[in-house]
Amino acid sequence: MDKPSLLVMGAYPDWDMAALEQDYRVLRYWEAPDREALLAAHGGGIRAIATRGELGASADLMRRLPKLAIVSCYGVGTDAIDLGYARAHGIRVTNTPDVLTADVADLAVGLLLATARQIPGGDAYVRDGRWAKGNMQLVTRVTGKKVGIAGIGRIGSAVARRLAAFDCDVAYFARSRREGVAWEYVPDLVALARRSEFLIVTLAGGDGTKNLIDAHVLDALGPDGILVNVSRGSTVDEPALLDALASRRIKAAGLDVFWNEPNIDQRFGSLDNVVLQPHHGSGTIETRRAMGQLVRDNLAAHFAGAALLTPVV
Repeated sequence: MDKPSLLVMGAYPDWDMAALEQDYRVLRYWEAPDREALLAAHGGGIRAIATRGELGASADLMRRLPKLAIVSCYGVGTDAIDLGYARAHGIRVTNTPDVLTADVADLAVGLLLATARQIPGGDAYVRDGRWAKGNMQLVTRVTGKKVGIAGIGRIGSAVARRLAAFDCDVAYFARSRREGVAWEYVPDLVALARRSEFLIVTLAGGDGTKNLIDAHVLDALGPDGILVNVSRGSTVDEPALLDALASRRIKAAGLDVFWNEPNIDQRFGSLDNVVLQPHHGSGTIETRRAMGQLVRDNLAAHFAGAALLTPVV
């Protein structure tokens, strides 16, 4: 039997590519010198797409693939996949939740510690010899502080549990109160920011959360407040954030995600009150292996006629 044709939108780790090529006729979209020619030649036979969260699958692309039946996404976020088109045309969509929750939550706490305790600055202080000339300036404690979490899904809940171990007073914002969640619910994001010394963003991406963290929220967080974002760059009004950081209307930020990543606004690099990461929340060997396995397991389940493991649509 011929292998099903699979369009892979962007590079996966070598171990995933090798496994996919065993079971599918893999078409490497990101390597194609002429993508239009690739689709013209092979689009009629493509039955599945393997993509990444930031690459997604547009309606225009899916329209070009008449036999497309499933889009399997490497990552939790599906805002770059046109779910409306997929739903209307009977195309299944899966993602990789749960397997990356712990690592993203770990990085959120790591960014908070790195930002509040100025760990990168301390490292530079030792390396460049300033310590020999005097002690580094005092920094900000994390233990016992008031923390607001914007979004209390899997990752937000995992962050809250970790910060409870730091004796932090945790509250959360969501569209509605979540059943079974013990932390304080604050239905207004500005009010949550005003209550918080640290605001951690774990919102889902998409139009519904675009620029929710705006100038009003940042001003409510205030000059002693720290923002951490491990969600999507779209959730924060980036020009407002840059202005708040430059004018010290908030104290600092720890950021793993950006609006135009990886080609981020160069102003971030000139600020000394921000800690930057290259969207690496799930970037451990263990989690990336688990994510790739779940992509493959969803594809295998589809082609075997079995129930999908983590369906979105």
